[in-house]
Amino acid sequence: MLSNKFKQLLASSSIIVAGLALTACSGAKQNGGSSNKKSSASVALITDIAGVDDHSFNESGWEGMVAYGKSQGLKRGTNGYQYFESSSASDFTPNINQAVAAGYKTIFGVGYSLKGAIASAAKKHTDKNFVIIDDVIKGQKNVASANFKSQDASYMAGVVAARTTKTNVVGFIGGVHGDIVDLFDAGFAKGVQDTAKKMGKKITILNQYVGSFTAADKEKSIAKAMFAKKADVIFHASGSAGQGLFSEAKSINEGLAASSSKKVWVIGVDSDQSNLGKYKSKDGKKSNLCLTSVMTGVNVAVKDIATKAAKGKFPGGKQLVYGLKHNGVYLTRGYVQASVWKQAQTARSQILAGKISVPSHPSK
Repeated sequence: MLSNKFKQLLASSSIIVAGLALTACSGAKQNGGSSNKKSSASVALITDIAGVDDHSFNESGWEGMVAYGKSQGLKRGTNGYQYFESSSASDFTPNINQAVAAGYKTIFGVGYSLKGAIASAAKKHTDKNFVIIDDVIKGQKNVASANFKSQDASYMAGVVAARTTKTNVVGFIGGVHGDIVDLFDAGFAKGVQDTAKKMGKKITILNQYVGSFTAADKEKSIAKAMFAKKADVIFHASGSAGQGLFSEAKSINEGLAASSSKKVWVIGVDSDQSNLGKYKSKDGKKSNLCLTSVMTGVNVAVKDIATKAAKGKFPGGKQLVYGLKHNGVYLTRGYVQASVWKQAQTARSQILAGKISVPSHPSK
């Protein structure tokens, strides 16, 4: 689900699209024309089932890998960098095996669903480096774990939502219950609650889970029900299922004038989802409903760890946690009003100073 001030690091969309066209559904087509020579710097990324173009974790991870490849003078393909796309969990191990057989030195598994496959492969291939994104694998010296303080950026999103809502009803839609999504859920709720208290307001938080990270139709139905209950800002942490939320918000806003006070907003997750928020209002004006996005720096983590590995300093056996301090998590400026943005940045400073403690799990 969980990376930009880092937009300078990202490859252009044309590069990403070209990359997608060259890759099969499961397993990658190697670039036979590559002139890469630094096999020790070679990296591969194994996606979860949402695919590399999920507008979320996988896409951000691939963007980080492309940026890493450029910084190292590597090309896509053998001895360079490549991704292997998974369409189901049964593809995880075969894709990892393909990456190993192709000679990639450092192999990233994007998302906690790959934990078992990465741990198993690392035991079999002790000469390779492995990385699990968004989970922790302990006791294996050739495995690094990368995690994010997503609760902190989600707190900031809660501040934005509380100061943006006109109905005093906001929503949170999660994908699947678990420790990772808990970070987003807990941080957002705390941010809304603290801000409402400061403003002397009562703000209702609607909260529901899809039970999936890919069921966009189900999320669309959940969103429809939340909007019917007067929610006008909804934050999701649900992977590609979140496209259902964007779809429902568009259907509402397209029937309104661009300046309507009844406009609804979506807060994106993991990558800048403003492209999903584009629409044309009833009066024919181009507009956008993605208020901001809670960025999870998967691209930052991938580039950082890959660079360490290339220098012979792979952080095997360690857990790396990326937070607000180095912009491993943050908010996009998006369409947040200036006065509200200022309040969000104040919250950021207070979190970094230890004046605000953000919970990792929702209160029961």
